[in-house]
Amino acid sequence: MRHFLLAAAAVALVTSGPVLAQSAAERTAAAALEAAPVWDGHNDVPIQLRSRFGNVIGDFDFSDTLDTQTSERSAMHSDLARLRQGMVGAQWWSVYVSPSLPEAEAVQATIEQIDVTKRLIARYPDALQLALTADDVEQAMGAGRIASLMGMEGGHSIGSSLAVLRQMYAMGARYMTLTHGKTLSWADSATDAPQHGGLNAFGMDVVREMNRIGMLVDLSHVSEEAMMDALDVAQAPVIFSHSGARAITGHLRNVPDSVLARLPENGGIVMAVALPWFITEDLRQHSASRAAEEARLEALYPGLP
Repeated sequence: MRHFLLAAAAVALVTSGPVLAQSAAERTAAAALEAAPVWDGHNDVPIQLRSRFGNVIGDFDFSDTLDTQTSERSAMHSDLARLRQGMVGAQWWSVYVSPSLPEAEAVQATIEQIDVTKRLIARYPDALQLALTADDVEQAMGAGRIASLMGMEGGHSIGSSLAVLRQMYAMGARYMTLTHGKTLSWADSATDAPQHGGLNAFGMDVVREMNRIGMLVDLSHVSEEAMMDALDVAQAPVIFSHSGARAITGHLRNVPDSVLARLPENGGIVMAVALPWFITEDLRQHSASRAAEEARLEALYPGLP
């Protein structure tokens, strides 16, 4: 409760205080974060290591990544300096791979992403510590390190196999997002054509097995019906690792009120996302209008830059 009141006080000051009070608001927020550091549900550094460096990180400096900007790509968003500045105490590293990969390739690529994440953590023992349990998280944070957990983003990573799911857990994965942007043979995505009306029988078995072995069920990216099906069979709290509220912004990746209403009974949490399109309806509408206008111009003037 003390942590909650500190955070609430910080929010109240930031949102209602005059400009002259902002320094006080920042001090209050800093005190809240000192008491309860940020636990971030989703960070895509591992796929950046794959796409930028081919997972060859011997010369990669994670202490400061501002020099990773190129003519084609912006600089990476995360490094040890910015994680410290943001007072991150625990970080879920996403061992995401593309859902466009065939299942067997996705399984191999996910193992490679787990490997590169572990290698990154091991290179910075004073700053990062692998965490596989809640006790590990407390121990790491108590030692002044960022507790580092791993989550799989998309059920394509298990190749439709409960045995592979169990082996991913054995390698250290502690949550799995049931889908990414594509519907699977057993689960509907929020941003692809549905095939099952949620989860099919195997999809429900995946949720049950994740509950049994102690892997968190992540419902970001899945359809509303799949969220409901998962809640119907879940025997442990679920998470949304990076989602907003659909009543605020109508993005299909956000969580509808029908699902939010069920979370208290389940004990689950929504780890709010800060991507502009997920929290600003005007920007979401503008993005859709821009895409529509681009498609219109391409249809009118094919082949012209």
